Parts: sequence; C-alpha cells; structure tokens
Amino acid sequence: MTAGPLARPTAGTVTAHPDDPALRERVLRPYRTNCRYLGPAEVRLENEAVTASGTFRIGESCYIDDTGHFNAVEFNICFNQIAYYLIAKCAQNRLPPVFAAWTLDDYWQRQLSDILITRFTSRFHRAIRGQEFRGELSFTDFKLRSGENGRAPLALIESECRFWDKGGGRCTGEIQIALTNLPQGAPR
Repeated sequence: MTAGPLARPTAGTVTAHPDDPALRERVLRPYRTNCRYLGPAEVRLENEAVTASGTFRIGESCYIDDTGHFNAVEFNICFNQIAYYLIAKCAQNRLPPVFAAWTLDDYWQRQLSDILITRFTSRFHRAIRGQEFRGELSFTDFKLRSGENGRAPLALIESECRFWDKGGGRCTGEIQIALTNLPQGAPR
C-alpha cells in the first residue's frame, strides 16, 4: 500500500497516517539486517505536533549476547529508527512548517550526515523484554537558529520518546535533534 500525503490540519483536528512499508524499508536501509528493529509505524499530526508510534522486535542484539532486557544502546537505536521514519514522513508531506521546503530527496541526502542527536537522556522505570514492545516519539518543539557569526543555520527539534511492553516494562527519554545543512528554501 502506498500512503498518501498528510492533510494540513485545522485547529483541534487529528490526522492519522498508517504505516508506509516501502518508506520504512528505505529509512531502515542503512542498518544491518539484524539491527532493523522498527516494525509497522503510524504517524499522527495534531495541529503542528507530530507523533509516530510503532512496534519493535529485537530478535537478537546486534552487538552483545542477550542481556534479558532492553538497554540504553537498544533505546538509542530504536529512537534513531523511529525518528528517521518520522522525519521522512514530515519531509514527504512537508509538515510541520519546519519541513515545508523539504522533499524526500532532501531527506535521503541528509539522513545520516545532517540529522544529529545533541542531547539525550533516558530513564528506565521497569525492565522491558526486547522480543516485542511498542514505542512512541513526539516532536514537542521546533526552533530555528539563523546562521550568524560564521555558523550555519540549523533547526532544533525537542522530542519525547517512550517504550513499553505488555508486561508493564517502560522507559522514557527526552532527546534534542539538530537538523544541519538545511535544504534551500527551508526556514532559517
């Protein structure tokens, strides 16, 4: 199924967009096959806020013997994968306004080199089993830093992320993302 564009929301409306398997596969292409943890994911747009939620499966850790629980490295990998998917959906649909000038080609050119984590905190409240769990990422605030004093312009995204399983395991995180090398015409 090919997904269509997200409609521009009116105040108080929620627009849901189902999983786009082809886009998700392309987003995950840079990852080794045994490190593709993100499964089906949906995106919701409410006013200017965007949220992605998805299912994750870690068949086996890509870097260590099984620890028996979801850990900080896996949190970071899962965050990256759902963040890349959410940013790709934003670029594809040019929403919210910080992505108004982006295209998917702009996204593919910048996915690995120009989407950076600048601050990362995570809290593990109760152990999650990594075999199958859910995750959600919300972009909560967008800031633009104009290029001045020889610095290049960039966009900063504040986000909140959480993961949970059916057994009551849960963890949360707050992550700041910087978008560098903004496309021509992007807000600055």
